[in-house]
Amino acid sequence: MTGRWLLRKPSIDASARVFCFPYSGMGASMFSRWPRSLGDIDICLIQPPGRENRSREPHFGDYASFASAVLDHLEPYLDVPFAFFGHCAGALPAFETAHELAARGLPTPSRLFVSAQVAPHDCPHDRFLDLTDAELKAELENLAVLRGGSPHPALIELALEVLHQDLEVNRVYQRSAPVSTPSPITVLHWSDDVEVTATQLEGWKDYSATTDFVTLPGGHYEFLAAPDALLTLLSSALT
Repeated sequence: MTGRWLLRKPSIDASARVFCFPYSGMGASMFSRWPRSLGDIDICLIQPPGRENRSREPHFGDYASFASAVLDHLEPYLDVPFAFFGHCAGALPAFETAHELAARGLPTPSRLFVSAQVAPHDCPHDRFLDLTDAELKAELENLAVLRGGSPHPALIELALEVLHQDLEVNRVYQRSAPVSTPSPITVLHWSDDVEVTATQLEGWKDYSATTDFVTLPGGHYEFLAAPDALLTLLSSALT
């Protein structure tokens, strides 16, 4: 059973799967503009507790706990090749989950995609950590528009509560040194990203025997629109 960790039940007919991890303050709906599949590759949306349809559940606490909890629900769907995708802080639970899979001797991602996020030993690195509540609300309102919706005051207040909890996790998260994962890693930089530079992403080179660095066109939030260049990368990793 998926429990509530996956927004929808994965297709049993899929030839491969991409598991997408949301970032700070957001739930699985942040991928609302993404397709449900790439051909016969299923797009599977991770839904952490404490937000959206899981708003009454307690927060996951830290990324190690996140990884341990989500794996019980992902394991039945690791029967075909799969990849993990995480953007910004969403890349951190994606990495920790991949690392926990290896530690348990379970199948590991065919590729781990980390987008616009510094390596764990270079954390914390998140401009949201220094923003006021008013500034954070403005960011959440902008994200609602970028996802094709409109900001609703009550929903923004709920999202702000979640964002505070997520930022406290990010504030203390750091690995003391790089740790290798058996999965190849593709590190994505966005050409117009003013939040994370290509140089700041270089720390990921020590996390896998195979680490590729790719620059895609667009700014920090370009991925929300599911650009063809990104979807092609994801698809090619599994075909």
